Amino acid sequence: MLKKTLLIENKSSVTSKNQQLLIKTEIRESTIPIEDIGFLILDHPEIYISIPTMNILIENNSALIICGRNHLPNGLFMNLNSHHIQQEIFRNQINASVPLKKQLWQQTIVEKIKNQGLLLQHLTKSKNNFEFLASKVLSGDTTNMEGVAAQIYWKDFPLPQQENNGFKRERFGDYPNHFLNYGYAILRGATARALSGSGLLNTLGIHHKSKYNAFALADDIMEPFRPIVDEKVYEIMKTHPEQELNTTIKAELLQILTRTVYFKDEKSPLMVALQKTASSLQQCYSGDRKKIKYPKLWNLTDIA
Repeated sequence: MLKKTLLIENKSSVTSKNQQLLIKTEIRESTIPIEDIGFLILDHPEIYISIPTMNILIENNSALIICGRNHLPNGLFMNLNSHHIQQEIFRNQINASVPLKKQLWQQTIVEKIKNQGLLLQHLTKSKNNFEFLASKVLSGDTTNMEGVAAQIYWKDFPLPQQENNGFKRERFGDYPNHFLNYGYAILRGATARALSGSGLLNTLGIHHKSKYNAFALADDIMEPFRPIVDEKVYEIMKTHPEQELNTTIKAELLQILTRTVYFKDEKSPLMVALQKTASSLQQCYSGDRKKIKYPKLWNLTDIA
């Protein structure tokens, strides 16, 4: 069953009773089965949520995301005991060899660069050399082809409302960077939830290693999926002239979680696909697989 994503932006009380989430505002009260919730996003300084409710959400593998004053996701609560062989999975992940992690990172960056090239070709209607760049990625991406591709990608990305392609991708940059940041934060949370659901420890990354980063593995695995956010921001800019990150824009960006992606013999929503990718990574750590199972982000006959 496809889980629901709830966004609460008003002063509210969030409690639970009989496995139901109770949301009370000043004007109404609503309920929803907790087992149906994949993500609960709280974006208001005066939201009260009870500890028992948080525990029930986490026990049902729901991700609880807290937004800061800038309305961007600022914290994430997840289940840390979501797999029946948790200790064995942790051990495999901790003991993963350096060559294995370098190969997994190579696979990840190859997929990211290919996806960037496909989206850029679709939006510009012009051929590019991203397939060639992807073919040059070495084990561990020691020559930083990811950075080379990113520089070309954002230079050529044809964002609407941007004169002379003057956009710079910066974390704290001008519009529409805040749209991209919100979308990436949602993608990060969804990736972290999927990895946790497969018993993996988000703190131990393949490539990202900062001691301050509690979600290094999510930051690794989300890389090939980033163009989904870029595509959505492009679509939003074409249809919404406003530059404020308002409720409408947030709702549009949350749709990436249910967007269809494609495996070899099936298609599935992104939220489900991330679970398949996470499960395949767990199997790579255990020695049962050699490659991470990344989906195709587009049906190639549609994007050509």
